[in-house]
Amino acid sequence: MPYKESDEIKKMYYTMGEVTAMFNVAPSQIRFYEKEFSILQPKKNKKGNRLFREEDISNLKIIFSLIKEKGYTLQGARDYLKSNKKEANNTQSVIDSLERIKAFLIEVREGL
Repeated sequence: MPYKESDEIKKMYYTMGEVTAMFNVAPSQIRFYEKEFSILQPKKNKKGNRLFREEDISNLKIIFSLIKEKGYTLQGARDYLKSNKKEANNTQSVIDSLERIKAFLIEVREGL
């Protein structure tokens, strides 16, 4: 069966450098959130380097959304995630979809 090209190839793991570039923050902030939020549990290789899965990236997006955009405190964000994890995931997936649509529309507009 021939190789079928897809529009986007997803990685299984992201390094700390890639994650900090995605969120435009220092590695210390990611490590701090890892200690503060039990839902963040990146794998570590033999050297101790953190390897983030897609689920970890999604959880980080939710945490950053709660703290940076909605103004939750750390304790408030932890409490919200404990009681509303499913709702937070659904909200984040809607936001991600809207961002992809926005990027597509900008691309179409620039192509005109």
